[in-house]
Amino acid sequence: MKGFADRAQAAPCCSPTADTARAIPDALPVTTTGTHRVAQRPLAGGRFDMGDAHSEGVATDGETPCHAVTVAAFTMDETTVRTSDFAAFVDDTGYRTTAERAGSSAVFHALVDPASVDVLGAAPAAPWWWEVRGADWRHPFGPGPDLRTDLADHPVVHVSHDDALAYCRWASRALPTEAQWEYAGRGGLEGTRFGWGDDRTTPSGAELCHIYDPARWGSAFPAHPGSRIAVAPTLPGDALPPNGFGLRQMSGNVWEWCSDRFDPRWYRRSPTADPSGPDRGATRVLRGGSYLCDDSYCRRYRVAARSHTTPASSAGNIGFRTVSST
Repeated sequence: MKGFADRAQAAPCCSPTADTARAIPDALPVTTTGTHRVAQRPLAGGRFDMGDAHSEGVATDGETPCHAVTVAAFTMDETTVRTSDFAAFVDDTGYRTTAERAGSSAVFHALVDPASVDVLGAAPAAPWWWEVRGADWRHPFGPGPDLRTDLADHPVVHVSHDDALAYCRWASRALPTEAQWEYAGRGGLEGTRFGWGDDRTTPSGAELCHIYDPARWGSAFPAHPGSRIAVAPTLPGDALPPNGFGLRQMSGNVWEWCSDRFDPRWYRRSPTADPSGPDRGATRVLRGGSYLCDDSYCRRYRVAARSHTTPASSAGNIGFRTVSST
């Protein structure tokens, strides 16, 4: 269908792949530098076991074999880049995102009123993803009010890998490597499913990550087209407790771009010291899961879980955070 790639996707519940044949005007080059306003956490680096120690991943995601990796010290954003942070970048540079230049982006169907927006098509392997004309970081559900003030503290979404790199150039930052991301996401723990342990909730039942909640959406995943919810599907970046490194929402809320190209066989030959991914590959790694992860369908919100899509793809559940070397 128009707007999406027709090929089957390895992780269709996560985020769709944009049609690589669509014509997208080039972005203006980012030639200025600005101030990165997200709080930082210094991470000492060191050795850790990377990969799925529980054999719970999808085979084609390449989460195994579990292997020893060492990363050098670096700093990482405490939260994902917020809408207000991205707005400061756009205001300073005039940058237009991939979605803005393409004229559309992917929105979860339950967030869309099909009677009031132009739906260009549905993802072939995941029909709950609709390509909506006019959806972008200011208008995450399609044409309507500019929500960058209302969602100022929420993760910026509808940003492609290319957009994230443009922000990094302006902020003098970088996207994390996949190894940096998993080291940070584990919060100093080894072999656990999450950065706080193996259970999704506290002993009292309080949620520790923001994933799909049937009670919130009114039905089991994937909800109903146009069912809507009364609040934004994302949470503010600092809404839940941090992991042992002081990093928030490394599981759930929004997927986060990494710098690495994706290869499901990479772990079989990855170097042990500061790996940065394969030299070739058409897609880029996504980590962390999102508000659409659901145990009945997808458990890619585990800290070892991997996903991927093309650099020009964007969706309402994809954001990013940044790093720098120390």
